[in-house]
Amino acid sequence: MIRETIGMAFIFVGIAFDFFGVLGLVRLPDVYNRLQAATKCVTFGSAGILFGTFLLEGFTSFGFKALLGVAFIFLTSPVAAHAISRAAHRARIPLTEGTVVDAYEDDEELKVNTVIKK
Repeated sequence: MIRETIGMAFIFVGIAFDFFGVLGLVRLPDVYNRLQAATKCVTFGSAGILFGTFLLEGFTSFGFKALLGVAFIFLTSPVAAHAISRAAHRARIPLTEGTVVDAYEDDEELKVNTVIKK
């Protein structure tokens, strides 16, 4: 009984993260902010749903597959987000006007690769 309650709580929290991540994709001003919202959405939302499914199913083959999905999401989602944001910055996609810090602009590797391209 308590396992089902905790599993459903994880699922509902995951659905809430997915919902707010979708709102962030629609409402945020530039690609970098949208990417941050999408990454949090996938990482916490989908992983929460899968972990809740694991708690509901228990130690079955389906439960282990859900747990494997959680591990896969936690390992790949931040790496993919970093690769996409770096590619967007290298393509010179502009930041929103309200951006305070641009840490990639100080990156020496970006400046070297830009000089080599020209």
